[in-house]
Amino acid sequence: MRGRSTERERIGRLLADGRRGNSSALLVHGEAGIGKSALLDWAAGQAGGARVLRVEGIESEMELAYGGLHQLFLPVLDLVDSLPPAQADALRAVFGLTSDEVRDSFTVGLAVLTMLSEAAADGPLLCLVDDAQWVDRPSVNMLTFAARRLRAEGVVMLFAVRDGAPGATVKGLPGLLVEGLDRTAAAELLTGLPPYVADRVMEEAGGNPLALIELSAALTPAQRAGRLGPLALPETAAGLRGRIQDGFLEQVGRLPEATRLVLLVAAADDTGSLGTVLGAARELGAGVEDLEPAERAGLVLLSGELVRFRHPLVRYAAYRSAPLARRIAAHRALAGALGGAGQPHRRAWHLAAAATGPDEGVAEELERVAEWAGNRQAMASASAAYERAAQLTADRDLRARRLVQAARKAADAGQDQRCGALSDQVPLPLADQEVAANFARARAAVELGHRSPAAAARILLDSADLTGAAHPEATASLLVDAVHAAYSGGDAALMAEVASRAPELPVLAVPALLFGDDVPGASGMPGVSGALAALRPLVAATEVAATGVMERLLTGIHCLLTGDHPTARRVALGAVAHCREQGISGWLPTTLDLLVRTELALGHHEEAVARGTEALRLAEYYDLAHRASHLRAALALPAAVRGEEEQVRALTEEALGYARPRGVGRAAADALWARGLLELGLGRAQTALDALSAARQEVGHPLLCLPLLPDLVEAAVRAGHPERAAQAAGVLDAWATALDRPALGALAARCRALTGPDGTAEQHFTAALALHSNGDSDSEGHGAGAGAGNAFDRARTALLYGEWLRRLRRQIDAREQLRAALDGFEALGARPWAERARSELGAAGGETVLTTRQDGPISLLSPQEREVVRLAATGASNREIAAQLFLSPRTVGHHLYRAFPKLGVGSRTELAALLAA
Repeated sequence: MRGRSTERERIGRLLADGRRGNSSALLVHGEAGIGKSALLDWAAGQAGGARVLRVEGIESEMELAYGGLHQLFLPVLDLVDSLPPAQADALRAVFGLTSDEVRDSFTVGLAVLTMLSEAAADGPLLCLVDDAQWVDRPSVNMLTFAARRLRAEGVVMLFAVRDGAPGATVKGLPGLLVEGLDRTAAAELLTGLPPYVADRVMEEAGGNPLALIELSAALTPAQRAGRLGPLALPETAAGLRGRIQDGFLEQVGRLPEATRLVLLVAAADDTGSLGTVLGAARELGAGVEDLEPAERAGLVLLSGELVRFRHPLVRYAAYRSAPLARRIAAHRALAGALGGAGQPHRRAWHLAAAATGPDEGVAEELERVAEWAGNRQAMASASAAYERAAQLTADRDLRARRLVQAARKAADAGQDQRCGALSDQVPLPLADQEVAANFARARAAVELGHRSPAAAARILLDSADLTGAAHPEATASLLVDAVHAAYSGGDAALMAEVASRAPELPVLAVPALLFGDDVPGASGMPGVSGALAALRPLVAATEVAATGVMERLLTGIHCLLTGDHPTARRVALGAVAHCREQGISGWLPTTLDLLVRTELALGHHEEAVARGTEALRLAEYYDLAHRASHLRAALALPAAVRGEEEQVRALTEEALGYARPRGVGRAAADALWARGLLELGLGRAQTALDALSAARQEVGHPLLCLPLLPDLVEAAVRAGHPERAAQAAGVLDAWATALDRPALGALAARCRALTGPDGTAEQHFTAALALHSNGDSDSEGHGAGAGAGNAFDRARTALLYGEWLRRLRRQIDAREQLRAALDGFEALGARPWAERARSELGAAGGETVLTTRQDGPISLLSPQEREVVRLAATGASNREIAAQLFLSPRTVGHHLYRAFPKLGVGSRTELAALLAA
C-alpha cells in the first residue's frame, strides 16, 4: 500500500464510523491495475472484528441475473429466514431456491437492505464489491439501492470499478479516484533493478502499481541486468493496458499446457467452486495436480473449496490466451459439470457460449432463463438471454419474437439505446399481431421514456390500427397507452384522435367527449356533461381489485382535468396502494405523480412535497427521465409558493431542459407555471405574465391549462393588459360553469372581480369567498373547504379583496380580509405572499407584528424524520415503515430514537395523540 495514505485515511474513517454504528458507501474507481483491489484487501485486513462479505465480478458471467448477490450473501444465507415473508420469498426466488415469480424489484431491494441490516445485527459489517463493472446488473442495482439507504446499521460498502470498462456504472455513491503512484512510491516497488532499468519501467508504467510489478516480473535475466535493446520496452505508455495484459499473458504462457487448460476452465467458470472446475477439467484431461504450478507462481489462490485468481486480468489472460476451440470445449465441459448440480441457468449460458451456429435446443433453454429472470425483475439479464436465444434461432418468425422480447426487456431495464438497436434487428413485416403489438410497445416505451411522447402515441396508434378488430383486447390496451402518452405531451388533439378510435370504451369516452370537436372552448360545451356521466362508472370501477394501473391512472387524470379534486385524490391513493400491494413498483413514480398533483390542487403542499420527493427518488433510480421532468416541475410549484427562488430556478431549468426538446408539453407547462407563480408572488407582474402565457401555449387546449388561468388573469391585470386578463377570465368562467365545481367557481368569481367593473367586484369577491368556504371536503379530513380551491387560493382571494377594499378607503373591512390573508399565507409558509399581505395590512392601519408558523415541535424534525413519525403514528411497525420508505428497519428505529426527544414523547401512543392535536 505504498503511496496510498490519502486513500487509506478515507477508507479508515468509514471503517471507524462503521464501528460506531454508522453506515456509509464509497465507489473506488480508476484504471486497470491501479490498486483498487489492493485497497479493498487492505480494508478487509483493517476490519477487525467486523464481518466481511465479498463478491468479485467476472466478465463472462455478467449476464447471470443475481449471481453476484448470491455470491455475496452465501456465507449468511441462513439470515433469509429472519426477513419479512415477502422479502424472504423474493430473495429465495432470485437465488433460484424456489420457482416463485418476483413482481417487484423493490421487494428484492428491500430484502437486500434488510439482509445487510440483519448481517450487521451483532457488529459492524464490511461489504466489498470488486470489479463491479462485471457484476451482473440486477445485483449491482440492488446493492447500490441498499447502499444509498443505509444510515445507522454499521454497514460499510466499498465498490471497486474499472474506469472506461463496459458496464462500469454505479450510480449515486460518493467516489474515490485512485491515481498513479508518485516516483518515490513507484521506486519502492522496483528494488533490485539497476537504476536505468527501473527508470525505463517507471516511465512505461506511468505510476500504475500493477504495471510496475508485472512489467518488472516479465523482464528476462538479461534485461534485469540492464541489457535493454531499443524494442525491449516501448518508448511511450500509449499501450499501458495492453502491456499489463502482456505481462500476465507471458506468465500464463510459461505454465505447462495442462495447467493452462485447468486455468482456462477456472476463468470460464463464475462459481469459484473448486469441485466444479476440477469436474469440468477432468473431462478435458487435466486434474488438481495441474494447478500446482499456477499456485506456486502466485496466479491463483486455492482453498479446500474455492479457486480465486490473484487479479481479474490474470483470469482474462488465462481465457483470452486460449484458442477458440479450447474455449468452446471448456464451456461444454462446464455445462456438463453443472448439468447435475441444479444450476440450469449457468448451464444454459455455457451451452450458448459453446454454440457456433443456430441451435434451437440451446435457444429454448436460454428462453427459459429469460423468463426466469424476467419473473424476478432482472430485466437486463432477461433481455440478454432473449437476445442470445434469438441469435441461435434459425426460424425467422421465432427469431423476431425473441428479439422483440429482448427489446421490451431492455426498455423495462432503462436500456433505451440497446432497445433501439435490438428493434432495428427485428425482421419486418411481423406476421403475428401479438408480436407486432409488443414491438410497438417496446418502441413506444423508448419514445415516451426518453424522447417524444407524441411519437410514442403515434407508434401505439398505428399499431392499434393494424391490430384491428380481430384482437379487441390488444387494440384497446394500445389505445389506452396512446392516450396516456398524448396526455403527457399535452396534445389534446392527439388525445381526441386516439380516443375516437374506440369511444365506446369508458376510459376513452371521457377524452373523446372532452377534447372532441363539439367542445370548442369558451362557447358551447355539450360534450362536458357526457364526459362527466362517462366518468362516474370509471370511478366506481377503481374500487374493483381487477382494475389495472393504466385505467386507474387515466381515471384519476380525468377527475383532475374535470375539477373533481377530492375524487382524483381517492383514485390516486388507490393507484399508489395498488402498485405497492401488487408489487408494480415501476409504476409507482407515475401514480405518485398523479397523487402529487391532486395534493397540490387541494392545497396540501407539505404532503405534495413528501410524495413528490419520494416519486422523484424512484424515477431517478429507474432512469425514468421523462417522469422525473414532470415531478421536478410539480415540486417547483410549492417551492414557488414559498418564494424559494433558487430552488424553483434549479427544478424548472432541469425540467424544461428535458421537456422542451422532446415535446413533453405537460412538464414544460407546469415548469413555466411555477416560474410565473414565483414571479407573481415576488411582484414582477410582466415577467410572470410572460412565463404564464408561454405555459399556456405549451398545451394549447383550455382544459389542460385551466389551473394556471387564475394566475395569468392576475398577472395580466397587474401588468396593465386588461384585454388579456378578460380573455383568460372568460375561458375560465365558461369551463367553471360547464364543469360546475365549487373550486373552479370560486376562482372564476375572483377573476370576474378582477376584470369586471368596480360596481360588480364586491359581489364577485364575496361569492368567491363563499364558494371557498362551502365547497366539498376531501375524504381524509383535511378540513372544510379543502375541495373548493384550498387554503392558498382562499388566502389569495382574501388578499385581492382586501387590496380592492383598501383602494376604496374601506380600511376596517380591508383589515379583516388582509389579516385573514396574512394568517393563511404564514400558515403555508408562503413568504412573498405573506410579505405582500403584511404590507397591505400596514397600509390599511392594521397590526403587522411578525408571526410565525404554528407547527410546534414537528418543525424541529428533518423531512425524513417527519415521514417516519407520520407512519409510526398510524401504528405501522418499523419493518412496515422501512418497506414503504425504502429504508432498513434499523434506520427507521434510529430516526424514531432521534425524533421522540424532539417531540417530547416517549411512545407511539403519545406520538399519535400529538399529531392528532
